[in-house]
Parts: sequence; C-alpha cells; structure tokens
Amino acid sequence: MTSHYDHAQVQEFWQYVWERDEVYELDPDVDDPTYVLGMFPYTSGTLHMGHVRNYAITDAHARYRRMCGDDVLHPMGWDAFGLPAENAAYERASDPESWTQACIRRMREELETMGFGYDWSREITTCEPDYYQWNQWLFKRLYEAGLVEYEAASVNWCPDCETVLAEAQVEEREAERSEAATRANGEAEGREVERSETSDGASGEAASREVERVCWRCETPVGRRELDQWFFAITDYAEELHDALEGLEEWPEGVREIQRNWIGRQEGVRIAFEVSEPHDGLAEPSGDEADPRGNGTQGSDAADGTVDVFSTRPETIYGATYLAVSPGQDLARELADADEAVREYVETVRERPPEAVGFSGIATDATAVHPLTGEELPVYVAGYVLEDVGTGAVMGVPAHNERDHAFASEHGLPIESVITPKDATVDVDLEDEPYTGEGILEASGEYDGLESETARERLLADVAAIEEDVTYRLRDWLISRQRYWGTPIPVVHCDDCGHVPVPDEELPVELPEFVHTTGNPLAEHESFRHTECPDCGGPAERETDTMDTFVDSSWYFLRFLSPDLEDAPFDAELANDALPIDVYVGGDEHAVLHLLYIRFMMRALADIGLLEVREPVERLISQGTVLYDGEKMSTSKGNVVAPLEYGAETTRLFVLSAAHPEQDFEWTANNVRGAYDLQQTLYGMATEFVDEGQTRVESEIHDEFVAREIDRTIAAVADEYERFRFHRAATEIQELARLLRRYRAYDRPHGEIYRRGLLTLAALIAPMAPHLAEELWNKLRGDGLVVEADWPEPEADVADYATERRFVETTLEDVRDIVDVAAIDEPARIELVVAPEWKYRVAELAADRADDEPIEGDAIVERAQTAGIDVPDRETLGTFVGDLVERTTRSGLDQFLPAGDERAILERTSWLLTDEFDVDVVVRRATDDDDLAAKARPGKPAIRID
Repeated sequence: MTSHYDHAQVQEFWQYVWERDEVYELDPDVDDPTYVLGMFPYTSGTLHMGHVRNYAITDAHARYRRMCGDDVLHPMGWDAFGLPAENAAYERASDPESWTQACIRRMREELETMGFGYDWSREITTCEPDYYQWNQWLFKRLYEAGLVEYEAASVNWCPDCETVLAEAQVEEREAERSEAATRANGEAEGREVERSETSDGASGEAASREVERVCWRCETPVGRRELDQWFFAITDYAEELHDALEGLEEWPEGVREIQRNWIGRQEGVRIAFEVSEPHDGLAEPSGDEADPRGNGTQGSDAADGTVDVFSTRPETIYGATYLAVSPGQDLARELADADEAVREYVETVRERPPEAVGFSGIATDATAVHPLTGEELPVYVAGYVLEDVGTGAVMGVPAHNERDHAFASEHGLPIESVITPKDATVDVDLEDEPYTGEGILEASGEYDGLESETARERLLADVAAIEEDVTYRLRDWLISRQRYWGTPIPVVHCDDCGHVPVPDEELPVELPEFVHTTGNPLAEHESFRHTECPDCGGPAERETDTMDTFVDSSWYFLRFLSPDLEDAPFDAELANDALPIDVYVGGDEHAVLHLLYIRFMMRALADIGLLEVREPVERLISQGTVLYDGEKMSTSKGNVVAPLEYGAETTRLFVLSAAHPEQDFEWTANNVRGAYDLQQTLYGMATEFVDEGQTRVESEIHDEFVAREIDRTIAAVADEYERFRFHRAATEIQELARLLRRYRAYDRPHGEIYRRGLLTLAALIAPMAPHLAEELWNKLRGDGLVVEADWPEPEADVADYATERRFVETTLEDVRDIVDVAAIDEPARIELVVAPEWKYRVAELAADRADDEPIEGDAIVERAQTAGIDVPDRETLGTFVGDLVERTTRSGLDQFLPAGDERAILERTSWLLTDEFDVDVVVRRATDDDDLAAKARPGKPAIRID
C-alpha cells in the first residue's frame, strides 16, 4: 500500500459521496442558520487566486462551524451582468448570454474541483429573468417610496465603455507625481479616496495638483455629459450610514474609515448671501426644476434672491472677496439663460472633467451682498466649484483657502487677510500662498482680536444669516447604464402620462435578442423600445437604460435564503431570522462600491416594510492580496498562477496557511512545498499505523503527556479557527504531527492514544483540506464522514492550556540554554526542582488584587504573614517578594500553575529531555534546606545539570 497522497485520485470519489449524502445542503426548516458567505464572483471566465483565497476562507469557516454543531448556510451564485461580458462577447463574435453561461459552467467546475462545500441547491444567477425580475420589482417599490429620482444631471461619462459611471466608479490618479500621489486609486487599494473640497476653510488641494479622473474598469479618462438619469436616493441615509459604522465592531477599521471618508460628514455652517438679479427677465427656477435630491444645490434658493454657501470656517467671512457657483448650480443656470457668454462657458465646462477645467471661470453681472458688511461682491461661475460638494456655491476667501487663492490669482481678485498667526515670527506672504491655520482675527469689525475658535462661536450666535449645518460628500447612487447586458429599468415614457412604471404582472421586462451596436444597444432596438403606455394605452417608449450591476449584488444574499420563491424576492420571515450575515468575506476594494450599497439597500427595504434588519453583515473579513514577485497577480503582468497548477488541495491549504486572511502574502514554490509536505506527512503517518499496527496497551507516564498535548492542540486549533487564524491552526497541526512522530520513534506507542492523535489530526485539518481529512478518517475507521463529524472534545480540562504550554516550552528552552552556555557535551543527569509550596501561595496573594492596584512588597509581606503562610523566615520572604515585584514591574505578573500541576507536567514531559539528551531526568519539589529552593519559583523550576 502506497504512503503517497494523491489528491487527484480521491477528490472525485469523496465529492461524489458528499453530494450523494447532501452534506452541504441546509435543511429548509432551519430558521436561523449560521450564514457564511463569500462575495459571489463576477463571471469573468476562470477562477483566479483571489477567488480561491476568498472561498477557501469561507469554506474552512463553514466546515468548522458544521463540526461545532451549527446549521450552516454556505451558498454560491453568479454576478453575471455587466459590460465586460458584452465586450468579451463582441471580441468572440458571440453574445453576452452565451459567453456568460460558458463562463459559469467553467467556473463552477473549477469550484467543484477545489472541493468547496456549497449548497448548490440555492444557486442563483443574476442575468436570468427569474432573478432580475425582482431587481425590477424592488426598483418599483423604491420608486413608490420616493427613493428613486429621474432627472437631468451632469454625469461622469466613459467614452470607451460608452456609459455613465457613478461617482464611486471614478478613480483619481495623478497626472504628474506629487506629494499626494500615494492617494491615487484609493478605493481599489483599500485607501481613502479624496475629492477636493470647495467650501472655504475646507482641506483644499494646492493649485498645482493635477488629478486625472479615470474609469474604474478600463482606466480611460472620464468626461462629463448632461443626461437624464435614474438615481437611488442613498443620500437620504447619509447620516444613518455614517453613524452606524461605529457599531460595526467586527468590521475592519480600515473599511469603516473608507466608508466614513466617502460619506464625508462635515460639520460647519450655512451662510446666506443675497444675490441681485442683473436682468429684469431673469428666469427663476420652478419647483420642477429644483434639485429634489439636494444634489449640488443643497439649500440654494435663487428664486428668493439668496444663495447658501457651506463653510467650516465662518470666522474668515470678512475676507470674502467674491462668490463663486458651480456650472451646474441653479444660479448658474439662470445667469446662463440671460447671458450668452455665461451660457457658452457653462456648456463648455459641464462637458469637461474637473481636471481639464482647472481654475477657469467667468464673471457675471450678478452681485452678492456680504451679510455682515453690506459690501457687494462679484459673482463668478467657476469650474473648480463642484455642484455635488457642499451647496455648489463658495464664498471666496483667497487669503485663507488654497483653491480660492488660486482662483483669485488667476482672475485678479483681491486677497484680504482677516486672520494673522498667533506666532508673530511666522512669515506670511499672501501673494504667494494663503495662510490656512488658526490665529487672531483682524480687519473683522467687532471681532478683531478674537481667536479663531472664539470668533467662530460668536459669529454663529450673533448673525442670523449663519446657521449650524452638516453636509455629506455622499452623492445619490446613479444606477443608469447605457448598455445592453443589465437589468432593464421597468419604466415606460409616455408623452401624456410621463414616467409610468411597468405593472408587476408584466415583469420581468426581458432583454431582447442581442445585436451589437455602438452606443446604447437597447436604444437602437426598435421592437424593444416602442411599446404602449400601461396607463393610457397610447404609444410610448421603454426606458432603454439598464441598471448598474451593483443593484444585482445589493440584495443577492437575501435571495439565497429562498431562491425558488415565486411570489416575492425573498422570504421576509426567513430573512429576519437569518440576517445579518454572520461572516462575509471579500476584498476591501468593495468598501464603497458594494458594501455601502448593501447597507443602503437593507435600510431602504426595512423602511418600506420588507425587512426588520438594517445592517446586512455582522462580521466582515477583508482578504489580503496574493502577490507574485512583489506584485498582485494579474494577467496583464503575466504573473498569474492557475489555481489548479499545484493541485487543488495543496493550493487551498497553502493560501490558508501562508498568512492571516487580511494580510497580503507572497506566492513562492518553496512555501507551497510546505503545504504539500504536510499532506504527505499526515497521510504517511496514518498509512504506516494502519499497515504496521505495532502498539501497546499498558500505560506509561509519557503517554499522559501526549494525551494531554492532543487535548491542548484541540483547544488551540479551535481558538485559532474562531479567530480566522488558519495559518496558526496549520502550525498547531504540524506541531502535533511532529510530536506524534517523535512519540512513535521514542517508544512503541500506546495504541488508543496514538490512534486518537491521528484521528484528531484528521478532524483538525478537515476544514482546510477536506479530501485529505476524509482519506485519513476512512483509513483510521472513524465513524461516518469527517465532514459530518463533531469537533473533537478534549478528554481533560484544558482551560489553562496556553499556560501549560508556555511552562513546558520555557523549561525546555532553559535546559538547552544551560547546556549551550555551560558547554556540556554529554550531560549525565538533569534535575528539575519545583518551587516550595509557600512561594505559590505568596504569588497568589500578589495576583489577587485589582488590575490597577500596584504590587507593593511590604504589603505583600504583611498579607503573607497575616494569612499564616508557613515561610522559612521574614528575610527569605522579603527576598522572594522583592524579586517578584521587580519581575512584575519589568514584564508583568507571570501566569503560573499550582505547584502540584507543575510537578505533574514536568514528570510527564521529562521523556522529551531524555529523548533529546539521552540522560536520566529527575523531577522533585524543593525543600527548605535545599540549595536550589532559592532559585525555584512558580512557573520557573530550578535546573541542575550534571
């Protein structure tokens, strides 16, 4: 019988057995399962190593929880819509559906080969009508609740993808290297994505910074277009989404911080400026033209002659020398209607990306009245003011804001200082750069001489035009896409009735047959586009935009709970019981695009009465990156390792054992070899035991150590699995295997103990290497299948297993150090002497105190004498206590075991020293007249080597 483990020879059999016995299918009657989920894959063609790492993590945890007795839901599905499939189909003269289904078949086969244990009875595919009809149904429910808006907006446009992009799908990168270069591609790398603020006093970028905004998929520079678009009103939840992050204690702080920055909560003030209208015929915006989302014109009301600006530094208000509004702001539209030059500028700028606009601007005939001085300020339309930041209007304070300074310098506007540094030695040259720090007010009327913070508070209390306010950087979720391969938006446009949702009974609105065209394929599809109005029956046109694919993934985890439900998108009762997801695993590149959207969707569904749970995920694991030669694996870089190149089980064991899930790690052939060797070692041990079977039944003292170490390893590995430290669990398994091999070599092993050790190894590695574990379990005649076995139970109390291990390891290391330092070539005898009983009792007195109470030597001596502890004499007691206090001050109070336990452990451990040094080992308790008594202390036996 061979002792070589060949995963390929056994995987098909065990996968057949698992499927036959339906070991991964969740009983439909379970109402509150342990929900373990990896972010479902986009159907890109094949699995890559990032997929393998993600799904190895969830699979290992799901298997472990099953062994612990949980009812586990571990499903899989396919994120199947999206532009890449459309492009791939075009390149292959195919169609998106055929390409996508081929990808799904290939990727599912790869997942099965890897041995991942999914409940395939719950498989979902987002491009199938029985799924996306519920996208459309949910769209309608949100529409009815006022959470969907349709409006003209200046949007990000990717000319290569020929579609609009949500703000979160635009990445910033430096056109030239600068001090801010490391912030490029912030979301994709899990770092903060920053957008330049426009309110005075906010953290603006230097004028010299050149930023290029590019598409998140193809990295093509992004432009702007004015289009009618559909939005989800995620801004209605900005405050709750921000505040609730504090309660997500089991999410990585890095992900929470990314979301905080993207939501961009900022406390400040709103300042009202009266604006004069330059022409009698100046149009005022109607209620229909006002921005219902608060997007850009937040708080602006040009109709009654006021424009609001948001500022974090109202104390700089006396330094305002102009007012600037974004090209998309309501006042800019009014001024453009009345002035040809302004209209030309607005039309030009709104079609260009912000980095191309720079600090251009145009003066208008309008003037704004300074609310404190009554001075008239010129009003500009300026490209650097973004309509979707703050209120889309800025009071320009060039002396104290970098971006305002750059604009004023460009247009020859006054730069007036109103804050001077407290430190008179600070050199300020406002012609070159602004002073943006705190200081003392000057040229500020009655507020002269006040410190910035004091003046801020006084102005807020004194001036009616200044009110406290909070703004958010978060913009509404733009879901319109001008592409074919997505969920059709279920709306009909009728000249008489307006926007009419498609009736529920007519859902799904299915995609027509694919015909490749430039631009929006559905807009060119005549039979799809032309229809009848559901309300009046007259001629109408279907909406030809499809939904952002992130709509598909914003609720898919709910569909897994009831994938075959025909009259609703999900079973609300099941969802309320099963959610939040217990463990969710994916890359931190989804911190905004996906994770923010699922948090919004859960809240929206709760508010329209479909759910009770508001947070979708309890524990989030953000997996690190698999690197090759120091770079992320990428087809474009030619450094990809195929998941099956080294064998499925070796690959999954390696990606789990290489590092903590949230850390990056380097893929090297040498390190992969370690995972392979561990499999061969365990398989060889089981095979040799079954083949040879030479054991004994009588017990020896060293058997007790091995039995105890088996218990300790069970407890240690359970702790590591609970904390997702699979790499440490693998190390524990390796150490137990090494001990068992040493035990077998030292003496003929005790049959029951050795077999239990091998069965334990099989159970412990089962979550990470299930095919191997099943083979071991089968060879050793374990009961049933290991995937359905209970997690092994220690036979003895292991509450102190960490202290016991540390005690053994420290003692062995101390012996080795003495042998090395004393240069003892062939030691003849090793004596281990446990401290006298009274030292343990005194140490317990020191430990028995409040955590913040200092250890005071005199107090401990008095307490020891009061307690009646039998010590040799007060001097000996004082010496021991002094040493105890010194060690505690230096490194904290040592944890230690009772004297009897330490002696018993050393007696069971002595065979390791006998085996290593080929000597007799004596273990005893120190006596009062013993010359080693003074050296021995709790947790640290005295050692004598002859």
